[in-house]
Amino acid sequence: MPKRGKKYIEAKNLIEAGKEYNLDEASELVKKTSVTKFDASIDMDIRLGVDPRHADQMVRGTVSLPHGTGKSIRVLALVNPSKQEEAKEAGAEHVGLDDYIEKIQEGWTEIDVIVATPDVMGKIGRLGKVLGPRGLMPNPKSGTVTMDVAQAINEVKAGKIDFRVDKYGILHTSIGKSSFNAEQIRDNAEAFLKTVIKLRPASAKGAYIRSVTMSSTMGPSIPVSRSAVQS
Repeated sequence: MPKRGKKYIEAKNLIEAGKEYNLDEASELVKKTSVTKFDASIDMDIRLGVDPRHADQMVRGTVSLPHGTGKSIRVLALVNPSKQEEAKEAGAEHVGLDDYIEKIQEGWTEIDVIVATPDVMGKIGRLGKVLGPRGLMPNPKSGTVTMDVAQAINEVKAGKIDFRVDKYGILHTSIGKSSFNAEQIRDNAEAFLKTVIKLRPASAKGAYIRSVTMSSTMGPSIPVSRSAVQS
């Protein structure tokens, strides 16, 4: 186990052993336990009572965080010429098609989200091996494959995030920054949790929400009480 620094130990000592915190308490505490000099991300991890090996228990969705993510999102719009001006006006940092497909094939992935129209997905499909592992492949379920390119870009810029349970049944996502106030962190956490609860698979047995923790980048995890989460 790596040796923890003085700041981490001091932050860890602020968390009462064996206690689970409600969302208000956790949102206050996660700011106090942020140990970085930079504006750290505030992350939430949810362990679900699902088996992602079964397709009917895969939990995936999107949520628009009320206060955004606090991050500057770099958007690539892969669209035909008729849609490119719309994408530029909506604020996409990169707009094109064949030229960017070639760049990605050569290893370029300096973007956070890709928005595409349905008519170009045949071309983009070949990029699956590059984009898939990085979570960058456009998907209709996440709203990133659509003819309404401007709306999709605006939603992403405003704080819409895409999440997907991993093979261990855990959802991990960033819900803000340490510069947010506690109320903003709480609002974003609640919006994320409510969306996850709505996505409960019918085939999931027993407790759906097994555990919830909140933490800042490089900071200690704060257990969130399940009584604060309707599961």
